[in-house]
Amino acid sequence: MRLLGQCALLGLLLTSTPFLQADSRVSAYALMSPTNQAMQNDMSLNPAMFWIMDGEALWIDRNNPSSKACGDCHSDVKQSMKGISATFPKRVQGKLLNLEGQINQCRTTRQQSPTFAYESKPLLALSTLIAYQSRGLRIAASKDSAIDADFQKGKTLYFQRMGQLNLSCAQCHDDRAGLKLAGSVIPQAHPTGYPIYRLEWQNVGSLQRRLRNCMSGVRAEQYPYGSVELAQIELYLMRRANGMRIESPAIRP
Repeated sequence: MRLLGQCALLGLLLTSTPFLQADSRVSAYALMSPTNQAMQNDMSLNPAMFWIMDGEALWIDRNNPSSKACGDCHSDVKQSMKGISATFPKRVQGKLLNLEGQINQCRTTRQQSPTFAYESKPLLALSTLIAYQSRGLRIAASKDSAIDADFQKGKTLYFQRMGQLNLSCAQCHDDRAGLKLAGSVIPQAHPTGYPIYRLEWQNVGSLQRRLRNCMSGVRAEQYPYGSVELAQIELYLMRRANGMRIESPAIRP
């Protein structure tokens, strides 16, 4: 199966004009079946609701050395976190952080507790809860000149060929968006829905998990979770998607 997937990926080089126009930004939502769209739209059908419920419990949990809950600092999550996820990644105390990185920084500095592991259920629960408060709002990634260098580095990484297949993110998601790879339509790679519930994973996952999956697909060495390189790619993708609406928690095949 891996060999078939690699052959299909290389076969894209022989395909015709992409389905989507280069100047038309489209979320992967538009590429899904009506059934999957309905699952995303109706939170009573969306499996990510279980992570949101876990996140709500963690939001008021004081079982940590400082006896402080997230809600003690930030009050009602529905009010205080509205629009927050749409602005990450950003520099915090001199370090580029995505939403998960900010959660972990609060955990160590405010709650005097160890960081949550990337892709762990508690970290995904909190990040999904927070992102859900921005659902329907527009992405407003920071244009602060202080992170321009990070943006440019993320852009470089996006266009940089990598792995044994010698392919870049842009070759699939810019040049061939709308074409099919192994039966699935290639999206434009706008991060409008993260954290997402991916049917293939049967789980909620972060954008960094998806980026690492793509790197594995082209047989490249994966950047570690929480690395500055992954945060820089996230920043590039978020600025690239500025003005598009947040869908989190999105459903993806």
